[in-house]
Amino acid sequence: MTSHQSFSPDGRPRARALGTDLQGQPGLWNAITDVPGVAVGYQTLIEGEGPLRVGAGPVRTGVTAILPRGRSGLGRPCTAGRYSLNGNGEMTGSAWIDEVGQLSGPVTISNTHAIGASHTGTIQWINATRPDLTDEWLLPVCAETWDGYLNDINGGHVTPEIVGAALDSAQSGPLQEGSIGGGTGMNCYAFKGGNGTASRLIEFGAHTYTVGVFVQANFGSRRELTIRGRRVGEQLAVDNPMETTEWGSAPHRIPAAPGGAGSVIVIIATDAPLDPLQCTAMARRVPLGLARTGTTGSIFSGDLFLAFSTAPDHSSDTGFPHGAPTIGELVPTVRMPWNRMDSLYTAVVEAVEESVLNALLVNADMTGRDGHRSPALPHDRLRDLLAGK
Repeated sequence: MTSHQSFSPDGRPRARALGTDLQGQPGLWNAITDVPGVAVGYQTLIEGEGPLRVGAGPVRTGVTAILPRGRSGLGRPCTAGRYSLNGNGEMTGSAWIDEVGQLSGPVTISNTHAIGASHTGTIQWINATRPDLTDEWLLPVCAETWDGYLNDINGGHVTPEIVGAALDSAQSGPLQEGSIGGGTGMNCYAFKGGNGTASRLIEFGAHTYTVGVFVQANFGSRRELTIRGRRVGEQLAVDNPMETTEWGSAPHRIPAAPGGAGSVIVIIATDAPLDPLQCTAMARRVPLGLARTGTTGSIFSGDLFLAFSTAPDHSSDTGFPHGAPTIGELVPTVRMPWNRMDSLYTAVVEAVEESVLNALLVNADMTGRDGHRSPALPHDRLRDLLAGK
């Protein structure tokens, strides 16, 4: 086992370092970036403390950018499919993915009220990075979860320029997790949440394919949290301010999110050759991985999932929709046999579960607007519980 599989780049322990007994074989970095070509970038905004002043802070937010084929592959489509467990959220561009089963640009993830800035920033960045595509229409994929408990969410702190900087920073390699990028102000199971990632290797004949998962985790109530089949949330010796905070008298002050609410975005990447229906089938397995961590899927949680395949084939080589076959030319495709999909489904479920745990564990306490506080999940107490103490 490599150190990156169990520890973050800054040395903090991930789920595998804390006795969680996770199944499956991870890739080198145990991250979505184990899928060849996938690059991830962040911009993190943390500033100020004390009472909320809209437009001034405190700020606890950011942007995550995922380039499915890296910068060099911009505009070259991947087959794709998506699934909505609960629609109280936003993922732009999904109607076109449903229509043609392709994803041809970056994915950005931020806070709920930054969708407009993310959309504009992505278009500006593509036009600056690939001026040869400036005559094409663009439908960026921008997703969100709500960080208003800790962040000045109405303050407009995520700008198109910040989004462009996140896209510019995207690279391969091991990833930071927790309170970074779009996950900066997020909470999960009434602990500090945010970003988590994991991967699995899949053997198929002479080939080894990779399934990578990236999660922006902002969901679940304390009583639901389950690790290694044990309900541990209420046994962890940490207070629970997020489920006891009440309305305040200050203008624009808001209460903590209802138990279970918040949202979760999950992005799945693989280099296995899949068609759009198979990508959608993988996205439908995400709830099984989330359920292993305890959630029952609150109506106030927007749970949106996207899966794509970076496998090369003649259909993606055409560059559609930025190019098309000549009249009369058929487009061949290559895909996994349906009766061999189970190993990929298993990989999704295992990697989603591990990604959520990594988002919780690679983290620290955070205090945000109006003194709202999100405590980190305590490692020592978790170790004791998992050891039966």
